[in-house]
Amino acid sequence: MTGTSDSQGTSTRPYLLRALHDWCTDNGFTPYIAVHVDGTVQVPMEYVKNNEIVLNVGFEATSALQLGNEFVEFRARFGGVAREIVVPVDHVVAIYARENGQGMAFPMPVEGGARSDGDAERPTPTARGLRLASSEPGHDSEPSANAPDGDEPPDPGAPGGGRPALKRVK
Repeated sequence: MTGTSDSQGTSTRPYLLRALHDWCTDNGFTPYIAVHVDGTVQVPMEYVKNNEIVLNVGFEATSALQLGNEFVEFRARFGGVAREIVVPVDHVVAIYARENGQGMAFPMPVEGGARSDGDAERPTPTARGLRLASSEPGHDSEPSANAPDGDEPPDPGAPGGGRPALKRVK
C-alpha cells in the first residue's frame, strides 16, 4: 500500500465471501448470494425483484466461478440460456447456505459505490430488513434462476419461519 493513508486496509467482504463459499462447499451445502441490483450489476433483469436477485453460486450451478476482490463472476443457465454474470463484491448483501440459512449479511452498497475513509465495512450478524427473495410478506419467492429444477432458495414469506436465519459462522 505505497502512498496511501488508508488505515482501514482493503475490504474484508471478498475474503468473507470466499471463506463462507468454501465452508458451504466443504460441508455439502449450496451457497447462495443475495445481490443488490443497480446499473453496475450484470444479471438477467427478468429475475430481479425489488432491486434484488438471489443466485446459486455452487459449483454445480456455475461455470468459471471467480470470487475476486472486486467482482463475483461466473456463467450460469437461466431458463436454459447461458448468461455471463458480473456482480461487484460490494453489491453482495448476503451469502448463506440454502439448506440451513447459515451465513452472513453485509451492509447495502453506498450510493455511487464510493466509501469515505471513515466508513469501515462491518458485516452484520443478522439480516434485519434484508429481503433475500421477496419483498412482500406471504409472497411466493421466485426460484433461483440458475438453480436446477426443484432446487429453490427458501421462501422468505413462508409461514412457520421459512425465511432463512443468517447466523454467525464461528
